[in-house]
Amino acid sequence: MTQSKGRVERQHGTHQDRLVKKLRRREICSHEAANVYLKREYLPEHNQRFARAAARREDYHRRAPRAAELEQIFRLESERTVSDDWVVRYDNHFFQLEPQSGHIVPARSKVWVCEGRYGRITIEYGGQALRWREIAAPAQPQGLETAARKATPQVPVSVKKRKWTPPPSHPWHEPPRRKVQKRASKLPATAPRPSLAWPCTSP
Repeated sequence: MTQSKGRVERQHGTHQDRLVKKLRRREICSHEAANVYLKREYLPEHNQRFARAAARREDYHRRAPRAAELEQIFRLESERTVSDDWVVRYDNHFFQLEPQSGHIVPARSKVWVCEGRYGRITIEYGGQALRWREIAAPAQPQGLETAARKATPQVPVSVKKRKWTPPPSHPWHEPPRRKVQKRASKLPATAPRPSLAWPCTSP
């Protein structure tokens, strides 16, 4: 591939250098006169001088792609989810999938929305094109819209916080109470137990 690219670049360089000088010498200034000169004189002379016979006779050129193949190559592909009622949304458009012959598209499955070069829309599932028709945007029920609006909390933009002041009857305004310790009585709380020892006679 690198050698082929080098040959093409050298060939273009040769044409840009040689062809421009020859057109200037012949005072050719229009596209029509230049095409006649290329076909009759320049290209036959150039091919006779620089042409080389191919090493093999096999032709390795690929055929030109068909229009259907080009349509599958030059397109935008976006993955979308099928809703419960078999509706696919793409670019604010709603496409209703029609009953397919031999293809079952489950709800909540993934499909490919393909947009061609000229705006042609194709919806594919598992490599197979699906039948569809465009419908209007489904209207949202009024009850659900009202419930959703009520469920959304309405928060003011700016809320000024006020400093809270306790009322006069609050316990914070009462003076602190000190705990009064009870003084211990001089007298024992209970009578002493009698001693079990015998009285001693010694002074």
